[in-house]
Formats: sequence, C-alpha cells, structure tokens
Amino acid sequence: MPRRKTNEMPTLDTTGAKIGEPVPKAIIDVNTASVGVPRQPEEDLRAELSALRRQLETLQQQILDAGQLAKDSASQAIRQTETVVKQYPLSTVALMVAVVGLLALASRQVLAPRHREPSVLHDLRDYIDRARGWI
Repeated sequence: MPRRKTNEMPTLDTTGAKIGEPVPKAIIDVNTASVGVPRQPEEDLRAELSALRRQLETLQQQILDAGQLAKDSASQAIRQTETVVKQYPLSTVALMVAVVGLLALASRQVLAPRHREPSVLHDLRDYIDRARGWI
C-alpha cells in the first residue's frame, strides 16, 4: 500500500537520510541540523577579490611575456631568412618559383569545374527517359 501524503515536513534526521524522504531545496548542515545558506562575512569576499586580482595580474604578465617571446622569435626568423636570401639568391628564386608553381597547380585542380553528374541523378534521368518511351 502506498504511503499517504501529508502536508507536514518531516524533521531533519542527522543520523542519515531515509529512502522516500523529501529533501528540502536548500543547503543542509548535518552538524547543526539547520537548513539554509549561512551568512558570508564581508572579509572573505575582499580577500577572494584581491586573490583574483593577483591572479589576473599574473596572467597578464604571462601573456605579455609570451607575446614578447613570439615577437623575438619572429624577428630572429626574419633575420635568418634575410641572411639565407643574401647568401643564396639564385636558389631562393628557384625555390620561390617552385612553390608558386605548386600552389598554382593545386589551386587549378581545386577550382576546376566538374561536369560529371552525380550517379543517382543520372540514373533518375535515365529512368524518366525510359518511362516516357513506355507511354
């Protein structure tokens, strides 16, 4: 036989929850047998806010350091490229011509128009043409 519903809320049992017992929608403190959200002291919020600000400053410094490192690496790569081009001008020109030719060939194949019809569409058109011949 099912349990009868009552309008009374059962008291909080600190020994453990029972199956089928309704659970109130709040924070339950089993040590003090209280339900609700305890008040937060103002000092904790200030300390948490200052800790978040310190973390934000640290992250900003890390981002600036990473940006400076990337800038230095790019500058070094540019200097090395300039040195190679000055030392081997003909090889560099030949390499650039080969790269441009490969890119042009690849883009031509990618952009080439396709005139083939999909096989399903082709089969459907054949079926319609045969059906017209039957009529």
